[in-house]
Amino acid sequence: MIAIPYLTALTTYFSYGLLFVFGQVRDFFRKFIDWWSSSNLQGYAPICLGLEDFYIRRLYLRIQDCFNRPIASAPDAWFDVVERFSNDYNKTLKLTTKTSRCLNLGSYNYLGFAASDEYCTPRAIQTLKKYSPSTCSSRVDGGTTVLHNELEKRVASFVGKPAAIVFGMGYVTNSAILPVLMGKGRLIVSDSLNHNSIVNGARGSGASICVFQHNTPSHLEEVLREQIAEGQPRTRRPWKKIIVIVEGIYSMEGELCKLPEIIAICKKYKAYTYLDEAHSIGAVGKTGRGVCELLGVDTADVDIMMGTFTKSFGSCGGYIAGSKELIQYLKYTCPAHLYATSISPPAAEQIISAIKVILGEDGSNRGAQKLARIRENSNFFRSELQKMGFEVLGDNDSPVMPIMLYNPAKIPAFSRECLKQNVAVVTVAFPATPLLLARARICISASHTREDLLKALEVFGRVGDLVGIKYFPAEPKKLQEEERLLKLE
Repeated sequence: MIAIPYLTALTTYFSYGLLFVFGQVRDFFRKFIDWWSSSNLQGYAPICLGLEDFYIRRLYLRIQDCFNRPIASAPDAWFDVVERFSNDYNKTLKLTTKTSRCLNLGSYNYLGFAASDEYCTPRAIQTLKKYSPSTCSSRVDGGTTVLHNELEKRVASFVGKPAAIVFGMGYVTNSAILPVLMGKGRLIVSDSLNHNSIVNGARGSGASICVFQHNTPSHLEEVLREQIAEGQPRTRRPWKKIIVIVEGIYSMEGELCKLPEIIAICKKYKAYTYLDEAHSIGAVGKTGRGVCELLGVDTADVDIMMGTFTKSFGSCGGYIAGSKELIQYLKYTCPAHLYATSISPPAAEQIISAIKVILGEDGSNRGAQKLARIRENSNFFRSELQKMGFEVLGDNDSPVMPIMLYNPAKIPAFSRECLKQNVAVVTVAFPATPLLLARARICISASHTREDLLKALEVFGRVGDLVGIKYFPAEPKKLQEEERLLKLE
């Protein structure tokens, strides 16, 4: 877990407290203004209650120019960010016709397939002309094409499972699958920092839910032992099914899952393993096959493998891979398969083509080069940030690297100053993270050149000094320059 410096925690609490007090004072006077100019329908409760939207009105709206920034080009290493302005203190933002060419450090374009690709793009365009943008039907009606069947076979082969099923949205893959697999009398043991799609899917399943400390196998074993001993609430009957859910790379922490230890514990207590590889599939491992390949885990030991196509493959949708019996069961029962429109044919072709490039089936070694480049870029950028004194979370080889900001005032300051210097970053705060743990999440791509990364480091260095987010002492500049020259050689 993150150990927050005492002074940093104190000033962050003070900042949020100050915002809360001033917000409450403004709301107190607002009641009198609303009383005189009330236009609410008599007898109706307000849709947005005061306390429920307090955070949005008094905190988020003040800095909303740092979020939801529209772009006007493909999310490549560099992209065009549309400029906006506000005449009412950020309550509303209006678009302009101007754009800024910025270095993209926020998109999940891990392997660079989101931009035009010499192999993938022509095939996606050809598929668009042949099949149209949408099937306009669910998979069980008229929404299954030969591309969908080929995609499922390729995904299963790529991740090392007997069968797979694909969906049109990554978020729905988790939130719709878990209610089908789990229910009353079942137990879900979830990592405390799992994605919101997993949280909502678990809640919607009706199963009992226990949480273990983030990426801590020892605590997972304690939870499993205790739950198995106690059984179901009230009746104390044995659990009908237990499933442990973890992520390959945690999207807000950039940490690799301790998969070998977790699988050993699951085997010991006869619990199923559900692995979410949204941020790891295609991005890590020698051939891009995710954390199982990277950590030397046999995919046969993972019962259910989930992933998305929105990161490494430059497309949309998600998949579940597992045994043939599991996939057949999901095709009969999962609402996302039975009722939702199937994945767009051009998007399916994009995924198939991207997998071919990764595996070298396009007749080139570009896939291997992309995988080597993202690993090299990620490790170089992470080490340089740490040398500069930033507090960077995550592990080596992970393309996700959060830079801790903590204080609420530093969130907009960092984001705006970087944008002024043509570097676009994503800042993340409550409720996506705990209140004290605001951060800037950097996503590295294989499409970034060494010059791009050096520019970003230069900008971060200046902005970090200005904003005051270098929480650790930096290495001497002379030593940094010598190491950088050695790496360049």
